[in-house]
Amino acid sequence: MGFELIVTNGTIVTASEVLSPGIEIGVKNGKISCLGMFLPRSDNTLVVDARGGYITPGGVDSHVHFAQDNSPTGDNFTTGSRSSIAGGTTTVIAFASQKKTETTVIRCVEEYHTRAKDQSYCDYGFHLILSNPTPQIMATEMPLLIEQGITSVKLYMTYEPLKLGDAQLLDVLMSARTLGFTTMVHAENSDIISLISTRLEASGHTAPYFHAISRPQIAENEATYRIISLAELTDVPILIVHMSSEIAMKHVRKAQTRMLPIHAETCPQYLFLLSERLKATHGDAFEGAKCVCSPPLRHDPKDLEAMWTGIANGTFTVVSSDHAPSTYGHSGGKKLGLKGDVMRYRDIPNGVPGVETRLPLLFSYAGREKDSRLSLQRFVQLTSSDPAKLYGLEGMKGSIAVGHDADIVIWYNEKELKDGVTIRQSELHHGVDYTPFEGMRVKNWPRLTFLRGKKVWDRDNGGVVGDVLDGKFLKRGKGKIVVGRTGGEVKGMLAGERNYWC
Repeated sequence: MGFELIVTNGTIVTASEVLSPGIEIGVKNGKISCLGMFLPRSDNTLVVDARGGYITPGGVDSHVHFAQDNSPTGDNFTTGSRSSIAGGTTTVIAFASQKKTETTVIRCVEEYHTRAKDQSYCDYGFHLILSNPTPQIMATEMPLLIEQGITSVKLYMTYEPLKLGDAQLLDVLMSARTLGFTTMVHAENSDIISLISTRLEASGHTAPYFHAISRPQIAENEATYRIISLAELTDVPILIVHMSSEIAMKHVRKAQTRMLPIHAETCPQYLFLLSERLKATHGDAFEGAKCVCSPPLRHDPKDLEAMWTGIANGTFTVVSSDHAPSTYGHSGGKKLGLKGDVMRYRDIPNGVPGVETRLPLLFSYAGREKDSRLSLQRFVQLTSSDPAKLYGLEGMKGSIAVGHDADIVIWYNEKELKDGVTIRQSELHHGVDYTPFEGMRVKNWPRLTFLRGKKVWDRDNGGVVGDVLDGKFLKRGKGKIVVGRTGGEVKGMLAGERNYWC
């Protein structure tokens, strides 16, 4: 059969099952061409011994910020994608961002193609951030972008340079209903945040810790309920990104029980970190700026537990990194919020790095042990298969199955890592000068990563062994609904009432 690569002696994990040990993966032309036992070898076959470790699909991180104008000191595609493969992620979807002053989206997409082409260690796609969704853009440019494989948009309900009002949100949702693109939403109430921030500043409360005070959970809760209502009115699937609030999550859960197609995403920072990380540490009053992100880190360990509950009960469709890097030590990075001795959290660039640590952090709590928080299959769903389905990559990425790209992660046999791995900034591969997870211990780490059958990461023998030319732009199809369904009626409206105005 002419296999170029055979992976043997491991336990394969898919979104639905853990396969029996002994099943091998046969790879040809960068695709998985066979799963079976005792696959035939030839002199030209590279046989890779998994050494009894688990084998999972390459991670699909559907929410990363690389080469962003608002993060000039952060990762570009080269450093960000290098970090991705070192953490077992073989596909990222980054953001081409439209400015409010722009009356087209074509130029910003072309610009992001330039920033990524021949500069990525992993495969990549783009979401479009819409901040000025004119009728012309929605009628003529969005269909063109969909043909080009850019089939998802992100909308903001906060941040002055990006936020849309309800009427604009509804207009985009109506276009999504017609064109079928996937809609992501950052849900926080902008006016609540603005009022509190102004009053905090007037009282002199401007240190990084007050970022968490300025964005209370109720701001996320209200905006989440509102965008779910708008999505139900227009009968459109949405994904609410980087959720951190239990009540907001419960709005999603309640909508899902009514079979509404409301998807949700959370991130490792909302599973592991609390707002106390925003306070002064190690004699540096400003160090908390490293953990400024939005929504903010929450205050109580119960908030972390609530997010784990959402993972366990199926509320969350994906766990992404929201890798949004700005360096700490650079005057153009996090320290934009520090002028002399004056700290202003409003000026601190939002976001934390995490594309490399996402899979190891979550994998540490996956398994069959009593202290596990999710099954191995659920781990694959959240980090690979469901984001692939949701964003138009099903059949190509996110699964170890015949016909899919041979994106494969081989983890250590845990007997080889009895003490686990301690996360250290000095050992990570991003272009940022810190990690918010410094010193945390994880039980495993990707030993080998393959991108379309090519070994690109070998932790024991050279680390990154791929090439910056390996990554390819992914022309994505339209995403699929993972939870719920369309076609429902709105309570209080007549059957078919929507047809009068849709």
